[in-house]
This record gives sequence, C-alpha cells and structure tokens, in this order.
Amino acid sequence: MLPSRPLLHAGIFALVLLQALASDTFIAAVYEHAVILPDPTEKPVSRNDALALMNKNMDVLEGAIKEAAQQGAHIIVTPEDGIYGWQFTRESIYPYLEDIPDPIVNWIPCTDPLRFGPTPVQERLSCMARNNSIYVVANIGDKKLCNSSDPDCPSDGRYQYNTDVVFDSEGKLVARYHKYNLFMVETQFNSPKEPEAITFETPFGKFGIFTCFDILFYEPAVVLVSKMQVDTVLFPTAWMNVLPFLTAVEFHSSWAMGMRVNFLAANTHKTSLAMTGSGIYAPDGARTYSYNMNTEDGHLLVAELDAHPRLSPAFPPVVNWSSYALNVKRFSQNDHDFIGIIFHDQFTFTELTKSEGNLTVCQKDLCCHLSYKMAEKRDDEVYVLGAFDDLHVVEGQYYLQICTLLKCKSTDLDTCGQPVETAQTKFEMFSLSGTFGTNYVFPEVLYSGVQLAPGEFEVLNDGRLITKTKLTKPVVTVTLFGRWYEKD
Repeated sequence: MLPSRPLLHAGIFALVLLQALASDTFIAAVYEHAVILPDPTEKPVSRNDALALMNKNMDVLEGAIKEAAQQGAHIIVTPEDGIYGWQFTRESIYPYLEDIPDPIVNWIPCTDPLRFGPTPVQERLSCMARNNSIYVVANIGDKKLCNSSDPDCPSDGRYQYNTDVVFDSEGKLVARYHKYNLFMVETQFNSPKEPEAITFETPFGKFGIFTCFDILFYEPAVVLVSKMQVDTVLFPTAWMNVLPFLTAVEFHSSWAMGMRVNFLAANTHKTSLAMTGSGIYAPDGARTYSYNMNTEDGHLLVAELDAHPRLSPAFPPVVNWSSYALNVKRFSQNDHDFIGIIFHDQFTFTELTKSEGNLTVCQKDLCCHLSYKMAEKRDDEVYVLGAFDDLHVVEGQYYLQICTLLKCKSTDLDTCGQPVETAQTKFEMFSLSGTFGTNYVFPEVLYSGVQLAPGEFEVLNDGRLITKTKLTKPVVTVTLFGRWYEKD
C-alpha cells in the first residue's frame, strides 16, 4: 500500500531537514530570469490580465525551482522585478500588488490561500516551495491601506512597497522585506518609514535579505552583517552594469569578500538595459557566477557553501585596510597627474608609463599606492592609477574612497575611466593599497571579457590587494572600492 501524499511529503521534508542538520554546508541556487514584460501603459490593466502576465513568469521560475531542487538545492533566490517587470507608474502597477502579511502570522498560503484575501501569487510561490521542499525567495509588490490620520499617507490612500518574500520548504512565509533605498526610477513605490533588518533562521544558517540598491547603504546592508551577524545574505536585484567598478559579478563578489559573508545574487536578464550578472559568492571568492550579454536566456546557478562561514578555516581574517598605506613613504612625486571622469566622479589619475614600477596618486585624504610588473608593456594600451575621495551625487548620495588600477578605453588619456570590457595586457604582479578612512572596503579584480579572478589574488591583513600567482588573463581593473558610510 502506498503512503498518502501528506505522509509522503512529511517524510521527504524530515529527511531533507535531517540531512541539512547533519551537514556544515548547504546547496544554494540563484536564477537569472529573462523577465516577460507587460506592454507599457500608464493605465492599469485588469487584475486578471496582470495575473496572467505574472503566471507566465512564474511558469519559468517554477521550472528553475524544480531543477534546483532536483540538484539538491536547499534555497533558491529569484530576481527583483522577476514576476512582473518594471517601467510602471504608481497607478499601473497596482493590479500586480498583493497584501503581504507580517510572517509572524504563521501562514502557509499553499494550504490556506484565502486567509488574507485573494493572494494567488503568494499561494503559487508557497506551493512551489512546499512541493519541491526548498526555500523560495521572490520579489513581488505589497500594498497597505492608510488613512488621513497618517500624515505620510499618499493621496491614493495606500502604501506600495517593493517587497521580497521568503517561503520555507513547507511553504510557510518566513520573511518579508520592504526595500528601503529605492532607485531613482522607482516612483511607483514608497520607502518604509524605517529601514528593516530582516533575518530568519534555517537548519543551514542565519539569513538576511535586502534588495538591489540597498547594497550601497549602511541600512540595511551593513546592519545585517555587522550587527545581526547573518551567515548568508539573499539579494534579489535588477542590476544595470556600470563599468569599471559596478559590474554585477565584480561588485557583488567583492562585497561578499569585504563583508566576509555568503552572498546569493539573482539578477534579471535584459541585455538592452545591460542587466545580467548573477552569482553565488563566499567570503573567500566566487563559487559560481554568470555574465551573459550575448543571449536572452535565463540561467540557473547551483553551488555548495559553508552554512556558518565564520567557523570555516577559510574564513578571511579582519583586515586593517589602511595599515600598510599609512606606513609606507609615497612611492613617487607625479608631475603629470590629471583629472578623469568615472561615472560622473572626478578621479585623479597618473599613467603607468613603464612596464614595472611603483606609483602613488592622492586625492584629499586618500593616497593610493601601486607596485606592479607587466608581462609586456604594449603601445596600444594605456593603464592608469586613480584615486577618488568624495561624495558621489548622481543616482544617490554616498561617500566613496576608491583606489584603482584600470585600462583606458584608448591611448587617449581623455578616455581613461570610460567603460572597457576587453584588454590584452597581462600583469605578472601587482600590489594595491590606500590610506582609507573606512573599514568597509571591497576588493575587485576584473579580467578581460568581464571575468572574475578567483584564487589569483588575495588581501593581506595590512590592506594590500596582491597577486597570489602570475595572472592568467589580461586585466581590465584592479580596485579597492571603499564606502565611508559615516560621512554620507
């Protein structure tokens, strides 16, 4: 006699739970989704039309979730905007929103779908998690009624939030996060009145969650890691790549290393908007990643991570990011420093005119020191050492300190800082450091073709970013990207 479905499900869940409890590692998955977008309109579509569009995207996500579960994944992260897309007005997004309760209500939408009114999106996500015995992380929209007694209540009588939800392997809602740092085009949403630091416990570690632009700010990103001591951060994103420092795989990998935490980044995929780049990152480097500007396909990534990275022998030590740079004499007095622009910011540059040497470039309180040796100095490629120490004020305001070795777009120095994806020059060694005023520094090495360099560089305790081996590919940029949150 075959067991009933509830008993069979309970048995499978218990087995998965025991396996997770018995292991110090877990299997993580992220899915980069080529989102099916609605037709642009300023007028709201019907709720049925909105649900039909969302179901098309959830059909794709469900396939990825099933495949991840079959590969043994315990948790999967899907992208920001992955269920309904973007380019909405406040009015036109309304049919896509649902009322998402606080997880304290102890709710499994899959088995009790009407407890909080019609919630078909949450019901389906919950069932995906429950039917596949996997934690599912998704990004949807939340709506909350308000009234005139609330002085901040919008004129239409409701708050609308860009929201991440997490369902556990039984389908229970265990986390809800409202995005706090909205990107400048997200006028359809409200920010919550206070930033939320959302965490939840699993048999395979403590998790935190935030969304896309949040990563550049102290709250909630740093709070989750430094104060809440999460093991792993979940990161739904719709990231538009900006070379040379803010390419998704490059910055997300460096953030995991700088914050010394696991990081699961799931990006949307839209090459016309330079949206691609997802990965599974550990404190000591990328476990797996994907960057694809050539096709419009989605992509599933699966990798094993330490459940409690702080207990791992590979967990990197605390770095004093300015120790070396503050105690070394300035390498050179440059007579031909020049100003260049990177993403609207004025950097001070100096050219690498020789095949090897030692250089220093300074801006305000930041001095960047570089020792290097090229395998060959090419006449058709120019590299510079750059420093930036100021407030970035374009799509948001945040204080940066950046030391960078980067390839210029051409031999014309006026192109230094413009986006570059390819290079021919290989470096036999480099050592980059800076007199940082912040402890939040993210080490980046980007190879030609937007490729990472796992295992080929390391950060010393005194703050030097150095080569571990002779580099195998040409270098686009080597960067120490510092965020001085206290000065924002």
